[in-house]
Amino acid sequence: MSAETSVPRPRESGLDISDSALFKGLMSEAPYAFAFFDTTGRFVRVNSTFTELTGIAVDRHIDRLPADILSADLATVIDSALRRINDDRLPVTDQRLRTRAENGDARHWTISFFPLHDDEGAAIGTSLFGVDVTERQTTEEDLRRSEERYRSLVESQQQLVWITSPSGAVVEDAPQWRAITGQGLEEYLAHGWLDAVHPDDRPAAEEAWREALRGRTMFEWSYRVRTRASGYRDFEVRAVPIIRHGRVVEWVGANSDVTAQREAEEMRGRLTDQLGAAALRTARLQGATAILAEALTVEQVVQVIIDVGRTALAADHSAVALLDPDRGTLKVINSGAIPDAGGAPGEDISLSRSSVMTMAVNSRRPVFAESPESLRAQLTDAGGETDQINGFLAHTQERAWVGLPLLAAGRALGALRFSFTRPQKISQEDGVFLEALAGQCALAVERATLFEREHRTAETLQRSLLPERLPVVRGLVLAQRFRSGSRHVQVGGDWYDAFVLQDGRVAAVVGDVMGKGVKAAAGMGRIRNAMRALALTNPPPAAVLTGLDRVFEATEEEEQVTTLAYMVVEPTTGEGTLALAGHPPPLLVSPQGTAILQESDQPGTPLGWATSRKQFRFAVPPGHTAVLYSDGLVENRKRGLDAGLRELSAVVAEAPEEILTSPHMLLDFLVDRMLSGYEQDDDVTVLAVHVPAATKSD
Repeated sequence: MSAETSVPRPRESGLDISDSALFKGLMSEAPYAFAFFDTTGRFVRVNSTFTELTGIAVDRHIDRLPADILSADLATVIDSALRRINDDRLPVTDQRLRTRAENGDARHWTISFFPLHDDEGAAIGTSLFGVDVTERQTTEEDLRRSEERYRSLVESQQQLVWITSPSGAVVEDAPQWRAITGQGLEEYLAHGWLDAVHPDDRPAAEEAWREALRGRTMFEWSYRVRTRASGYRDFEVRAVPIIRHGRVVEWVGANSDVTAQREAEEMRGRLTDQLGAAALRTARLQGATAILAEALTVEQVVQVIIDVGRTALAADHSAVALLDPDRGTLKVINSGAIPDAGGAPGEDISLSRSSVMTMAVNSRRPVFAESPESLRAQLTDAGGETDQINGFLAHTQERAWVGLPLLAAGRALGALRFSFTRPQKISQEDGVFLEALAGQCALAVERATLFEREHRTAETLQRSLLPERLPVVRGLVLAQRFRSGSRHVQVGGDWYDAFVLQDGRVAAVVGDVMGKGVKAAAGMGRIRNAMRALALTNPPPAAVLTGLDRVFEATEEEEQVTTLAYMVVEPTTGEGTLALAGHPPPLLVSPQGTAILQESDQPGTPLGWATSRKQFRFAVPPGHTAVLYSDGLVENRKRGLDAGLRELSAVVAEAPEEILTSPHMLLDFLVDRMLSGYEQDDDVTVLAVHVPAATKSD
């Protein structure tokens, strides 16, 4: 038992606790929760602090069993402890409980049980001592969240963080650093980070580090680090002293891998030296590289290549073709590209035909034809048919050609084709520039192709887990909007569903499985399917959430957080019930534009938390619309949840009358206005349940 919560064990003095004035004073004044049970487990005495734990008056406890008056969770803990004491005759200490105060705030308690004996050693009952540790629990949770934020920040910066003692000695493990360097834990703790620095760089780095230690100043340096693969990578380091009360208590440093930047700088330097007079083109190449780095799709990459060909090369025509290895053809991507020879089948070029692009792909080398005669000779040497070559040259206005293979790790992805309507001298500098441009374009094409494929896969997987259509129910109009946040090829865990129950009522739900990736989507699929099965068997929201808690505990990981809002509504009348599991409250929109958040005194906890599930009446009067939504609609990096909820209500008030009566138009209006001015960083899921206003024909 910890020092904060321990209570001295009562002395076995034979004191008659029912008549002792001392005991009565202790019971009434002590800040601890006291309770005494007889040998049958019934309450004998409790003090007022104990009633804060149970929420029941003192006199209602006396001569009652815990199971008769207490909540199931609390009664279970007490009964279990009493049984253990009866069996083992040993104290049961440090039992943790979470209760809710009358104002709804969560309170945390630590309770302990001790057996009581008379002078002969016979058992006469059990005492309970409880301490309210809410403040300590809150402090611990705040500290844990702070540590999680710090850890996430460090990981997001992709830096290797390390800590040393005031003297510079390594005292704490740095797993990220060891994963890069291959150092063992003992080696790292014994010799530290300097042991992995390149021998040529170590003396200067070590001296600078010692100087920083002596002067208690920031340490900034760069050096090469030996990696697990025995190669070296360039790192920049920055370390600062942590000073408290005028003394250094530790040093915190962060290493950044700048190898890519250094290599890029070296490449730019080599290109500058080689191009010489072509400095302007080098600048354009750098600009094209930056633009290509931002291009996400193949279409965007192709457009950048065409622009570069027109501006940097003054080319009259540009074409980009991607290789289809299965068919052995090049597929020309940009429309309007001119075939290399007459009679080319559309925009597909067979690799068996001789052309500027097929020669570049087949040879894995650039093709430079400075005149029609040069092109004729090269096409003939490549096995081209004389009639086709002559026919093409006779009809084309092109007089010079460049073909560049798009290569990634030696593998051909396609080819670039630039042509000119005048003879063009291709200098050595021009060749270097064009090869560098082709290398950058190949990387951009490979990245864009992978992005498009994975993005399509992500979108397909995410949408396959959602219902294809909403049910059509007389007396009810359902609408949904789902806007994926999978910009970075990450599947989210948002979901919605609506279906008709056996009694004709309609169930509607919006849920959110926290996290990203296939794991979140799989969890979403399990919970959604389980919810359908439970709802069709026993539809009341409280019963469904209780069943989901059991499913969640059996199938999901402990750290997984899943929330949802689930309602059952009667068509035409709009009468229904609602239950929340840690989810934002639904919004009820009137035909006049009044928006009411249907917040409950008991909003519930995420699935899997030990709680007694509650449901409450939630009516959607004729003409009104209930809107269920995920937190992506109201919360983002720049807008907190509370501010988002206020803004959502304000947006409804600005909606025109014709939008308020159309759930589809209303959802479009809400999504567009709530996301306007913000970068979408999460899925947005919205489900509307609209009860049409009654008409005379009705």
